[in-house]
Amino acid sequence: MDGRRLARRSLWGLALLLFSAIAFAQEKEHQLAPAIRIAKQSMKVAEGLDDYTANFFKREIVRGQTIVHSMAVKLRKEPFSVYMRFNKPHDGREVIYVEGQNNGKLLAHETGIKSVVGTVSLSPKSEEAMAESKHPITEMGIANMAKHLIEQWEFESKYGECEVKYYPDAKLGGRAVKVIESSHPIPRKQFPYHKTRLFIDKETNLPIRIEHFAFPVNGQPAQRIEEFTYSNVQTNVGLKEIDFNPQNPNYGF
Repeated sequence: MDGRRLARRSLWGLALLLFSAIAFAQEKEHQLAPAIRIAKQSMKVAEGLDDYTANFFKREIVRGQTIVHSMAVKLRKEPFSVYMRFNKPHDGREVIYVEGQNNGKLLAHETGIKSVVGTVSLSPKSEEAMAESKHPITEMGIANMAKHLIEQWEFESKYGECEVKYYPDAKLGGRAVKVIESSHPIPRKQFPYHKTRLFIDKETNLPIRIEHFAFPVNGQPAQRIEEFTYSNVQTNVGLKEIDFNPQNPNYGF
């Protein structure tokens, strides 16, 4: 056999090995891998926003209790700034946080009888500031919501016992969305939730809702225990310094 024929056979053999390796890798790809890629693409859209306003609803377990809040929010990317006005409960409560200002503290005030205290300054991760939330205000926003989910899925992708479903033509409050649902059949210490759903707005490609379900107990259906939803999102509206200033005449500070 001449050298050219031997070289061709060697190249063909290498090509077969490479093809087999790629096919094996694809076959072994975790079910969450495509979901993570989609979530990352959606997160990038959120990270590219300069600012936005939205209505925010959250339900989460804090110190063993279910805490539900709804509020209007304003968020700016640079410097990272958040304004929140609570609707239910604590109607009228307002909170402002601007990265690099107020000695790194948030500003808040209550309404009603509690308003006599006036505006208070709190460390974002202080016990008082975190009394009704699992996440500090420094982690507020659509991009951060997606980031937490991606971190969860990346950790869970180290293990098996996972099923992923896609619902490309779902609806949420009249908006067309695509939904990714991950689930685990058996409670394990590495799985914080039985089921997780990510809702992505089909028009904007923004991640606008995440749901978490507890593992079923005594044959009962899985209960939705956590939810984070952004609705009526208005992007790049040109928020100014006054939108994150307690001296804003439209605010109650």
